[in-house]
Amino acid sequence: MKPDVLALGAFPPAMMARMQECFTLHHFVPDDPFPSSALAPAARARIRAIATEANRGAARELIFALPALEVVSVFGVGIDAVDVAAARERSIPVTNTPGVMADDVADLAIALLLASARELLPSERFAREGRWLAGPYGLGHSITGKRLGVIGLGAIGAGIARRGAALEMQVAYSEVAANPGVPYRFIKDPVELAANSDFLVVACFGGPSTHHLVSAQVIAALGPAGTLINIARGSIVDEQALIAALQAGKLRAAALDVFEHEPRIPAELVAMPNVIVQPHMGAATIETRERIGTLVVDNILARLAGKPLLTPV
Repeated sequence: MKPDVLALGAFPPAMMARMQECFTLHHFVPDDPFPSSALAPAARARIRAIATEANRGAARELIFALPALEVVSVFGVGIDAVDVAAARERSIPVTNTPGVMADDVADLAIALLLASARELLPSERFAREGRWLAGPYGLGHSITGKRLGVIGLGAIGAGIARRGAALEMQVAYSEVAANPGVPYRFIKDPVELAANSDFLVVACFGGPSTHHLVSAQVIAALGPAGTLINIARGSIVDEQALIAALQAGKLRAAALDVFEHEPRIPAELVAMPNVIVQPHMGAATIETRERIGTLVVDNILARLAGKPLLTPV
């Protein structure tokens, strides 16, 4: 008999096909935290694993409602939506997919940086709408020689730093502690890092410890010539402080792939021409999603077979 697995999210077709082949699958795409009451009691008693998208996670109520649960396998890097403490109380390991998506997310961060600096979206609309006939578009900003600050130098942040250095930017970073193996300037305090940046990229992990780490003070330090790029988690940036700074001209621009209450995006951000918004596309490539899906399923199979997990948290 195939083991029962609860799948929470919209997963790639190849991953879904493999899960259906390997497991008795209970699949849902919930808008809110998934309640165990959505499952029949018999199903709750049999489920041995949860496969969940990082933004959907697994709440304490769900983790404690599944007596046979053996592993929570996260599709993505972020585990802030998983009640890890609850899992540990039950000695249930949590896995994620580190490293697999780092290059794609770093690519998008640099794409957003370039698009914002060179005003690619408004200038494209300018040309498409025929306004060029009335005169040239205004000037953008160069990035060569500019200061790039990266908050968080994990796999994604390190990828952003490498790309920035290749574009001849001056790279600095903020972390809990300095990494002696990298050639970039270490500035521990995010406020000080922002004050020494023209472009500030948020690439750290989410969760309570980084909630509003990019505060009003950080945004003010970045200043009216600065650009904020966030490809990490919406909770890291004080969104209301960001809106206020942009509206007051105290920040030049923002390029955002994530939001505090996504998929809801504040109307104020959508209305501003100097803000680029994306629907959380950091790792949204066919190649990366397939690799992530493979790792999620491999972690579940390893745990259920009594083998070591490939990527335990």
